[in-house]
Amino acid sequence: MAITAKMVKELREMTGAGMMDCKKALTNTDGDMDAAVEYLRENGLAKAAKKAGRIAAEGIVKTVVSEDETKAALVEVNSETDFVAKNADFQAYVAEVADQALTTTAADIDAFLAEPSQAEEGKTVKEALDGKIAIIGENLKIRRFEQVENKEGFVASYTHMGGKIGVLVSVTTDVVNDAVKEMAKNIAMQVAALNPKYTDRSEVSAEYIAHEEEVLLAQIENDPKESQKPEKVKQGMVKGRINKELKEICLMDQVYVKAEDGKQIVSKYVAEVAKANSAKIAVKGFVRFETGEGIEKKQEDFAAEVAAQMK
Repeated sequence: MAITAKMVKELREMTGAGMMDCKKALTNTDGDMDAAVEYLRENGLAKAAKKAGRIAAEGIVKTVVSEDETKAALVEVNSETDFVAKNADFQAYVAEVADQALTTTAADIDAFLAEPSQAEEGKTVKEALDGKIAIIGENLKIRRFEQVENKEGFVASYTHMGGKIGVLVSVTTDVVNDAVKEMAKNIAMQVAALNPKYTDRSEVSAEYIAHEEEVLLAQIENDPKESQKPEKVKQGMVKGRINKELKEICLMDQVYVKAEDGKQIVSKYVAEVAKANSAKIAVKGFVRFETGEGIEKKQEDFAAEVAAQMK
């Protein structure tokens, strides 16, 4: 069967694969469009396996919130280069992954990858991912996802720098209006900017406090001047330094980034908004993803790479 330019164009639009790949697929399948799609898929899976060993440390995080705002999801999908991360097709794919994460019942990433894809019928999430790797030509990775639900209030979201950082904040409240929603978004921005570890001090374990006290006391004992101070003074110094650290790592104890006086802490800001709106408001928790955090990025030596390919 003669392979026409129209057929190649149609297959390319269906799959996003390269023109020569589409022509080869149609030639090998005698012009059968469905078989050609499957051929490209199989070929794509082979390419994906080769690319799987390459480090994917770029990419974006994406938030999605349900229509009633009581449930939200946050995902991180990695690519090898920032160029791909800014690609519209890649970003559309990440949005599909986020939509899947909003409704998934998977407990972990392996279960998530194994479930049927909502965006591509007949494929698992992993198979759809492998197909996207074949089309884009880089290793891609769905690294993590998290759901947040609050039926006694709402979930606010914030995305910073086009997907570099994503935040979800769970707010319990008996009043939901523009002012309360603005407060929640401001807190999400606070989380993005200052990266707290805990919502409030109740989340900090006794083991963590005990360990920090040991470290701080050892620092005092190793200091020639501080070690000479009375035991009661040393304990007071330790307590003061622990309190200072908690103000940095606990969201509700942090100084609010938009505080007009430069002193108001987040918990006081929440209380102020609650009073102004005759509401009972509590920040129940947050999730913060930063693209590539914890991934060791490969330093490319392109001259060496070209030289190696010429051998």
